[in-house]
Amino acid sequence: MWSTCDRAAKSSARKSTQAPDPPKGIPAQPSNVLVKPMTKTNPSATLSDTDLFELRHDRSRADLWSMLDRVYGAHPDYDAFRRDLDQAMRAAWDARPADLKRLDMRRDLEPDWFQRPGMNGYVFYIDRFAGNLQGVTRKLDYLAEMGITYVHFMPCLKPRPGDNDGGYSVMDYRAINPDFGTMADFEAVTAACRARGISPCLDMVVNHTAKEHDWAIKARAGDPKYRDYFLMFEDDALPRQYEKHLIEIFPDTAPGSFTWYDDIGRWVWTTFNEHQWDLNWANPQVFLEMVRTMFHLANRGAEVLRLDAVAFMWKRMGTKCQSEPEVHMLLQALRAACRIVCPAVIHLEEAIVSPEEMLPYLGRGEHDGKEGNLAYHNSLMVQVWSALAARDTTLMTHVMGTHFPPSLTNATYATYLRCHDDIGWAVTDEDAAAVGLNGYLHRRFLADFYEGTFPGSFAAGELFQHNPETGDKRNSGTLASLAGLERAQASGDPGRIGLAIDRILMGHALIAAWGGIPLVYMGDEIALLNAYDYRDHPPHAHDSRWLHRPAMDWDRVEMARTAPDSVPGRVFHGLKTILARRAETPELHGHYATEVLQTGNSALFALARRAPTGSLVCLFNFTESWQGIPAAWVRAQGATQLHEVLSDAALGDANGWIALPPYARVWIR
Repeated sequence: MWSTCDRAAKSSARKSTQAPDPPKGIPAQPSNVLVKPMTKTNPSATLSDTDLFELRHDRSRADLWSMLDRVYGAHPDYDAFRRDLDQAMRAAWDARPADLKRLDMRRDLEPDWFQRPGMNGYVFYIDRFAGNLQGVTRKLDYLAEMGITYVHFMPCLKPRPGDNDGGYSVMDYRAINPDFGTMADFEAVTAACRARGISPCLDMVVNHTAKEHDWAIKARAGDPKYRDYFLMFEDDALPRQYEKHLIEIFPDTAPGSFTWYDDIGRWVWTTFNEHQWDLNWANPQVFLEMVRTMFHLANRGAEVLRLDAVAFMWKRMGTKCQSEPEVHMLLQALRAACRIVCPAVIHLEEAIVSPEEMLPYLGRGEHDGKEGNLAYHNSLMVQVWSALAARDTTLMTHVMGTHFPPSLTNATYATYLRCHDDIGWAVTDEDAAAVGLNGYLHRRFLADFYEGTFPGSFAAGELFQHNPETGDKRNSGTLASLAGLERAQASGDPGRIGLAIDRILMGHALIAAWGGIPLVYMGDEIALLNAYDYRDHPPHAHDSRWLHRPAMDWDRVEMARTAPDSVPGRVFHGLKTILARRAETPELHGHYATEVLQTGNSALFALARRAPTGSLVCLFNFTESWQGIPAAWVRAQGATQLHEVLSDAALGDANGWIALPPYARVWIR
């Protein structure tokens, strides 16, 4: 059995930096061939599908095979694996629909398509948004009206029955959740998205499968091939050694990282839940199965694959088994395989980790420009909420200005304020100390503030996964409720309501300006409040994250669209304006540098987007008080026109100062 979860895969003799030899039986392609040469038997320069595949294979072969050589080169079945992978790529290309091949060509000609400022995202649970996939198709015009060009269908592949981690416990990667429809429905909705210029994103869970997946069923039955797809142990000696360094993900509901099964007499690695079995990525057959799955989903119309739980893919004794070097090798290989077979598809790598661990998922060092195309900017989200609670941007300015490069290669961020998950207060002791704060106390302050128990808090939320031993607290709640709208409306105070709306819109303007694809979480555009009725639903009652997963209120949508002076209308139309202005602002291209600026005023957060044609200076007031900034300072940062983009108006310059009202958001040229 090849199951080297506790040892690094040995490098093979093929670890040269040059492109490896092709698998046996596959003709080599000269690295400098761009088109087929014209000969007597080839009088034209027309490329066949086969020609195009070979050219794309030649373009990405070094990125693919060099990584796989390093990870799997010492495996006894490696040569057979290489042949099987090549055949899988060719078969997937042959099966790829013609319209998607045309999209591939367009994306090859416009490789920055996902970095352009017209990319605006929306994230939703299918059932809570529109009931099923056919319902989603009927709602696409609503998303297009908002200016949305990217949609993330929250997990829609067939999950296990019962508790399934919100759909992330997948038992069949090639079938749609029957509650949502069929694969034909999925293909129909992706085609409808393409017709509207909207790119669909689909979850693909890569760290684990449900224990009801066919592979797991065969493993339980004793099939040695499939037992090697997972991480199984006859006794607890090795699991206990691993657990000395592992971090519990859900200490309240799923403590530990291993589960004993009497029927098979084995411990199974279960990082997240008992029903989610970790895959053994040290086995090249797992890579082969998952890459075939990736191609299958791409050929059904997915344009963005959200690779879930990537940080946990590789296991190594004596580490926390997160973000090991082999993870990045495998992700580069998966990306290269996509560039060969379906180059219209990009990868969003879900890794909610520290900045130092997150940035490599966007390609750093040897993987620069070759790994993920998108990654969640968790730090930006955390710092926005931190600064709002503290009314102070000092920590935010330090973190955002010191931990992130100005620009990325062939990659950008997915920026967001809220999502389906909780908020973990990822503020390190070191960053806190750098600005004179106690990290533990600040994290506790934030958790209490957004639970709503801290004196003077404007927020309404709940705790999630409170760990009394470590003091770790996380929070649940919708954007609107955490931003103060729920309590403000309960008070009936128009001033407090206005401040809450301004917090919401300032946050959206900030993530739209940072660089990347800003993601609107379902219902945030109409200021949906906390859904406390989750407590009355037994499958959800134990998980406070359902607090911020309300069903879409389409009556409220209609109010927002037709009554712009209503609360949901003010948020909806304000957000529409932000997204529309973003699409018209070339300085917000994801490749252009983002520079965090020092204003000398802790109430303000400032950044500049540095484009070849000039700079865009963005200012955000994180307090309920009026603030001012010298016009000369703004001009010195490159915004010489003093033209405000969001309002499309000239900025006033009273006595050399620009006045910024509470929770102001301005983009200045």
